This record gives sequence, C-alpha cells and structure tokens, in this order.
Amino acid sequence: MANNHPHPPTVQESAMDYVEHERTYSGFVTGVKWAIYGTAASMIILFFLIQP
Repeated sequence: MANNHPHPPTVQESAMDYVEHERTYSGFVTGVKWAIYGTAASMIILFFLIQP
C-alpha cells in the first residue's frame, strides 16, 4: 500500500523556554502598571491645571 498522506510527518518542536517566557510576561505586566500610573498622574495633574 502506498504512503499517500496529505500532511507531512509531524515535527518534534523544541521545549518552551519557560524562564524567558516568565521574564517577558513579568516585563509586560510591569510596563502596563507603569502606563496606568503615568496615565493616572497625568489626569490628576491636568485636572488641577484646567481648574478655572
């Protein structure tokens, strides 16, 4: 019987680098937190600057 498979054989992927993934995710979360802090500080400063 001929080997007429429509898909190529599966390729074993390398293991995920969990340490690098955790470091990247931690950096992303830290960046989001600082962006929120900066936005809140800007809004408070603008509130007091625009007061009539």
